[in-house]
Amino acid sequence: MSAQRWPKGFFVTGTDTGVGKTRIAVALLRALAGAGARVAGMKPIASGCTRIDGRLVNEDARALQQASTIELSADEVNPYAFAPAIAPHVAARQAGVVIDISRLVAGFERLAARADCVVVEGAGGWLVPIGDGKTLADVAAALALPVILVVGMRLGCINHALLTAQAIAASGLRLAGWVANDAQPAMDERAATAATLAERLQAPLLADLGWGAVPNLESIASHCLAISF
Repeated sequence: MSAQRWPKGFFVTGTDTGVGKTRIAVALLRALAGAGARVAGMKPIASGCTRIDGRLVNEDARALQQASTIELSADEVNPYAFAPAIAPHVAARQAGVVIDISRLVAGFERLAARADCVVVEGAGGWLVPIGDGKTLADVAAALALPVILVVGMRLGCINHALLTAQAIAASGLRLAGWVANDAQPAMDERAATAATLAERLQAPLLADLGWGAVPNLESIASHCLAISF
């Protein structure tokens, strides 16, 4: 496959925090790398960071950095890092920082110039505030990437998934695919819930992952590369 066929990137969002966005973003990176792409991961904004050797380090961002096939600095992967595990706009305000979307877009473009595909992971859900009336949706819209939605499979996820899909469309972006990812060991009527989502979400199901299941990288890669851009 020619280099021109690689998608420029994907924006990975979720129905909530803790639904497995990083797990899926890493799987995407590894799947596309396995198909021959040069890949880079990016976590534009992260809260809940640990200070290591004088630098704030986010574990999700580090996982993306390790799954990338080009050498990236921590700052390239995660331009805005905040220590408290709180909403990004609150963390930024406490740190006296204004999150600049144009800076994030410029950082993404630098990665895109070096990689065939850049996988960008959001923070929390789609409409998480980042300050000055902006949300993560504004970051995604500025990047203009197709979106992959990670649905945490638990009670209430149908409503959360459909509302998120609606908000993605309202942002003028394309829902390119979705992933069913178990957010707990067991869920009543799990199969029926997944079937309802598959019927109502206007996008292909990229992966259906039970509790502790290992993502099928070949399947994810083939689904992603089949998406028309």
